[in-house]
Amino acid sequence: MVFICGASLNKWTFDMRVLITGANGQLGQELQRVCAGAGDHVVALTRAQLDVTKREEVLQHLGAIAADVVLHTAAWTNVDGCELDPTRAYEINAMGCRHLAEAANLTGARVVGVSTDYVFNGAGTGPHGGGPYNEWDSTAPVSHYGRSKLGGEQELTTLLGPDATIVRTSWVCGEFGSNFVKTMVRLAREGAAESKVVTVVDDQHGTPTFTPHLAATIRALAVSRLPGLFHVSNADPTTWFHVAQAVFEAAGEDPHRVRPVSTAELLPQRPAARPQYSVLDNAALRAVGLPALADWQEPLAELVAALRQ
Repeated sequence: MVFICGASLNKWTFDMRVLITGANGQLGQELQRVCAGAGDHVVALTRAQLDVTKREEVLQHLGAIAADVVLHTAAWTNVDGCELDPTRAYEINAMGCRHLAEAANLTGARVVGVSTDYVFNGAGTGPHGGGPYNEWDSTAPVSHYGRSKLGGEQELTTLLGPDATIVRTSWVCGEFGSNFVKTMVRLAREGAAESKVVTVVDDQHGTPTFTPHLAATIRALAVSRLPGLFHVSNADPTTWFHVAQAVFEAAGEDPHRVRPVSTAELLPQRPAARPQYSVLDNAALRAVGLPALADWQEPLAELVAALRQ
């Protein structure tokens, strides 16, 4: 259990001024809902309103807003796009964090930055690989997306020290924005009459993470002012293929319409390498007494039901 002194508890729990970057993304929109529901004063800025690659713009906005905490979700998450344009990837994902950290140092804001399982190489841990990654395992990204996100982690932790919290997550899905679950729901519905087959990779292992759970945990970390690195993902390792089958079943469609395929068999081949194994062990969450996220099956069914309404 995390304990906070009385003065800080009042400030951070009941009168928290929150700036959310990347406000039109799936996590940014969910954070707005969670923080507003908790009574926070929320300032949510889209990329059009705050371009994190522009240093002066970042300094001016953070100075004017005077937020207690910045929940930094703005990023370029197009993995293949980052591979084809690494300069832009580093400008947004790494330098954007540098500018935010500089501004936060000047204003006294705490920053919670969101990172990714792509900072790992996909071999897993242990002498023979295949074990989940905890927060202290070595990173070795295999794509420019992963390298640029790792660069952002380094900028925040180097410049802000204990005033930075890094949340690594994986396979994010939710009601807002674009994501794998929404795509599968659409394909299940569109191909139902013809029983169209959908091929999905079955050799990439990880865990889906659902934005209501992720957003609530991010806010809890901000309220508790916990520094350092945390893995935050729903539990029970799986593959994209099995997630797709579960989506079809939850949507009332035949899960056997989903067929497994290897990454090597995908056509066309994608520019960026994907980690084959990126299961995250939420060890730091357990260590500080914050609740673990649930297994992915129930929140998946809830999301599919919400998307079908």
